[in-house]
Amino acid sequence: MRPVLRDENLEKQFQKDGYVHVPFLNNGEVKYLWNKFFEVLKTSGGHLSPKDAGLDMDYTVTYDFTFIDRNSDHKREVLRIIDDVFRPHYEKLLVDYKPIIANYIRKKQQTGEVPMHQNWAFANEKKCSTISIWCPLVDSHRGNGALEVVPSSHKRFGELRGPMIPWELEGIKDDIIKNDLVTCGIKAGEAIILDDSIVHYSFPNTTEDLRIAIQLILIPEEEPAIHFYMNQAEDKTKVNVLEVEQDFFMEFNPWKQPTGFKKIEERQYNHRDLTYPEFKKRINGIRFDENPSFLQRMKAVFS
Repeated sequence: MRPVLRDENLEKQFQKDGYVHVPFLNNGEVKYLWNKFFEVLKTSGGHLSPKDAGLDMDYTVTYDFTFIDRNSDHKREVLRIIDDVFRPHYEKLLVDYKPIIANYIRKKQQTGEVPMHQNWAFANEKKCSTISIWCPLVDSHRGNGALEVVPSSHKRFGELRGPMIPWELEGIKDDIIKNDLVTCGIKAGEAIILDDSIVHYSFPNTTEDLRIAIQLILIPEEEPAIHFYMNQAEDKTKVNVLEVEQDFFMEFNPWKQPTGFKKIEERQYNHRDLTYPEFKKRINGIRFDENPSFLQRMKAVFS
């Protein structure tokens, strides 16, 4: 497995738990990025919705994040602003990663639940880990919607992840939220580096204060970015694997079928909803990027 972190102890923890907590920004950088949020917000085009792709679907987002902004230039500027500040720090921590998406994530008072999910797959996860750096600009705790993760759930669920692809954990989200989350209550400017395949969630901001955090998504320098897409109207058993450039994500509408990109593979997809006992068993099982030994395969068969 290609390493993620330069520090050997952090790397071991990351591979075990799917995330690590690290010091990251200084106070001046936190203040700068907080002020920049309000400055760049003036160029926001508002949230995309299914109606922008001609779909008659209900969709409600109770928090603001840059990725689904209508203004592509706004998204490019947010990526530039955040990467300029983050780069000196992540280059010391990570083994040759490049940014592809940046989000300001704003939770207003008394709102902003982020449903339980896994981030999409952005590269071949059997060869590498793509990661998100999550960094709050205020001290974070469950009451204001801190990041919450299921330790060791990375590389064990949802190998094919993208828009319009059903999720095998959808039916048991409430059980997982009730029983399995660890809250990443960290100080402003500290960061959680997480594997994009880890199962995670964020509670609403129940305080009277604004909560702003930043997410920067990165993939290994040598890996092409990919995108999994299912056209449910045509075939719910096929997932197209597209090779894309960074600007794909700047122009992207999650509900619109991508066109003009190189299709490198077609993957078979057989959806099945997991039960909660199956979920618990799989957390302790084999990762989808591992090659199990003969004895492990036999044990899995007879189990």
